[in-house]
Amino acid sequence: MPKTYTYENNFFRYEFRNNDFTNDLYTEFDHKATKLGLNSKIDDLLSGRVVNLTENQSAFHPKYRKNKGFINEFIKSNTDFVPDRECLKDEALNNFADEVAKSNAENIVSLGIGGSYEGPKLLIESLGHGEVLNTYKHYFITGSDKTELHEKLKKLDPKKTVFIVSSKSFTTDETIESLKDAIQWSGDINKFIAITANKNEAQKFNFKHITEFDTEIGGRYSIWSRISFAAAFFAMPANHENTFDNFCLGGSIADSYLSDDEDYQKFVKMLAFSDVWLHNVKEKNTRAILSYDWKLRSLSNYFQQLEMESLGKKPNKNSEFKKTGQIIFGGYGPTAQHSYFQLFHQGTHNICADIILNSQNKHDSLAYSQGITQARLLSEGASTLLKDEEIINGNVPVNLFIFDGIDAKKLGFLIATWEHRVFLTSVMLQINPFDQFGVNAGKIYTKKYLADKD
Repeated sequence: MPKTYTYENNFFRYEFRNNDFTNDLYTEFDHKATKLGLNSKIDDLLSGRVVNLTENQSAFHPKYRKNKGFINEFIKSNTDFVPDRECLKDEALNNFADEVAKSNAENIVSLGIGGSYEGPKLLIESLGHGEVLNTYKHYFITGSDKTELHEKLKKLDPKKTVFIVSSKSFTTDETIESLKDAIQWSGDINKFIAITANKNEAQKFNFKHITEFDTEIGGRYSIWSRISFAAAFFAMPANHENTFDNFCLGGSIADSYLSDDEDYQKFVKMLAFSDVWLHNVKEKNTRAILSYDWKLRSLSNYFQQLEMESLGKKPNKNSEFKKTGQIIFGGYGPTAQHSYFQLFHQGTHNICADIILNSQNKHDSLAYSQGITQARLLSEGASTLLKDEEIINGNVPVNLFIFDGIDAKKLGFLIATWEHRVFLTSVMLQINPFDQFGVNAGKIYTKKYLADKD
């Protein structure tokens, strides 16, 4: 493939900059993918067959977004946030909505960690909810340091504050400890709803409101599920383009492209194949994800968990590729330029980068100009206008994603595309992207430490 390989659809434009991943290499990798049964594995994923072999489970996130998450069970009216009772089949969500209305709540506090935190936080930040409706103020609490919870709650009124507690297992230490403190602070368990795949554990806290999702939804894929309840119901009116319904629609369209659109298939294969090649052959083990749109400032954190938790596995002894997931980090591009870009431009590390831009305001947006400039400097370097000691490396392969405005459908398409990239990479590496035994080990030994200390 040429160094300036491009792909474009109705959602974004993509440019592949300064990468010697050639047409011949693409053909070679595609042949390997065929031998590994890539197409049948894609079909297994999209059809709901077992793909998580170590836990003998399907992965339901494509199914969820195809069915519009839980919106088909929970539909808002166009004028306010009172749900249509005929369409609201989930009793827990219905009753909790009544509780929110009855208490004249102003604050919604979400307790959760990992996907239960990153997903809804990303949606609320990125889709401009605050610009449309200021009915509720959203607060997200994660981690195990009590200071975080106390700092965020100290100025809130318990009578006007409700809590969404999200945990797939409902045994996650950080969430459970925060929950105990929050119940004591609130004094009213009716102002809490539990969102979980383990109802039995949640019932131990005497919740009046508990809603469930399937165990086949991994935490880092749970953005498509009831985990996003805060963003789906308490953030955006139903007649706005940035609804959760449209977010799921964008993800579902990406799934249909992966199944039926050859150009999109080639694009995602190129992303996955080059990731594997850059890491294993070119020894570029670190990739930065940088957004030059403030609303997408948390996107790198979201993708960091998706990639490193999915691909951070032991190598398959039968695979020729012994390096699995890359180290992923990043952040808001304009801030990053003043913190770690010096290493990018003149340091000695082998790195690559994903840059995400919004061209909607390119004529008057400094951030867009910075993003375009940095993509060129990282991938091509520069010598004119610079003294000898100022010359930069220019050896960084860049994946450049350019949006003409960001909305829910485009964001859904992007996140599903990133999931496809991860899944195809896992097939090439012959690893399971859906288990997370390394995460579980930390939980097991923390419990042991606490037990031994007592």
